[in-house]
Amino acid sequence: MNELVLVTGGSGFIGAHCILQLLGAGYRVRTTVRSPQKQSDVLAMLKVGGAEPTSEMLSFAVADLLSDAGWADAVAGCDYVLHVASPFPASVPEHEDDLIRPAREGALRVLRFARDAQVKRVVLTSSFAAIGYGTELPGRPYCEVDWTDLEGQGLTAYVKSKTLAERAAWDFMTREGGSLELSVVNPVAVFGPVLGPDYSTSIQIVKRLMDGSMPGCPRLSFGLVDVRDVADLHLRAMTDPAAKGERFLAVGGPFMTIQQVALSLKEQMGPAASRVPTRELPNWLLRVMAVFIPVLRQITPELGKKKKATHFKARKVLGWPNRSNEEAILATAESLVRLGLLRHSKEPSQRKPGR
Repeated sequence: MNELVLVTGGSGFIGAHCILQLLGAGYRVRTTVRSPQKQSDVLAMLKVGGAEPTSEMLSFAVADLLSDAGWADAVAGCDYVLHVASPFPASVPEHEDDLIRPAREGALRVLRFARDAQVKRVVLTSSFAAIGYGTELPGRPYCEVDWTDLEGQGLTAYVKSKTLAERAAWDFMTREGGSLELSVVNPVAVFGPVLGPDYSTSIQIVKRLMDGSMPGCPRLSFGLVDVRDVADLHLRAMTDPAAKGERFLAVGGPFMTIQQVALSLKEQMGPAASRVPTRELPNWLLRVMAVFIPVLRQITPELGKKKKATHFKARKVLGWPNRSNEEAILATAESLVRLGLLRHSKEPSQRKPGR
């Protein structure tokens, strides 16, 4: 196999796992980084993941989502593009356009340069954020036909950015996509093995539970998926003819509450989970705290809501297998401990026997 795949944002959590699986499948990979200094970060993450690719198998291009510079060289000669790069900050941006602009403009920039370079297909990493907000579906789970209602109440800048970026991508394809093909992957909260200090914001949930910096469990319910399965779904969407023009929800199992995540950690991680809180925090307390802690304002609109989503389409159309919620949670916790990324503890995990 001599096909070349561009992965945007290779220093990110999902991007690095996509590179690992592409290399494992025999593809040559080029990845974009915002600065040459990021190359060592990517190589270090891949090494943790068990790969030390040669320069023939992995190359780098410097490019930024908000500038045309570097993108023509990045896509040149590529058969496919996985557009994974998109900002997802752990804190509230000062201006929502700080998230919306790079997400939307970056997606359009990648599609335009990919089309002009005769790339076969782009797989865009979107999010459940573009599907399951601003509306409520009490009678059925969210699926790929659903879209977040941007007129809904309490939408965060991140939710808006992912929705607007994906909408813009599909509109581009309708108007001027030419022979380029597009597929979209919409993950819920992404967990799984951490490869280094640059990981998804979702990982902060497990990290803060494990290191004791979360005083209790907010009454939040959310979907989980293992990053290895997200990467696998990207590869399937990249090459399967049935994925052309389709979007795929990546969700591992039933939605869980933070308390359920905490209890799973307590049950399986032994002494490493000694600081994990399991009591639920009342909604009123979180709303009071949000007045003084701006980052909490992102979650207060979701307090007490119960949602469901289905991975039926990914399984039926692409034969996508997925790990359980528990396996994703435990892989997250074990990797945080193993890499010494918890604030209070670096001791090896002590999972209970037989698990």
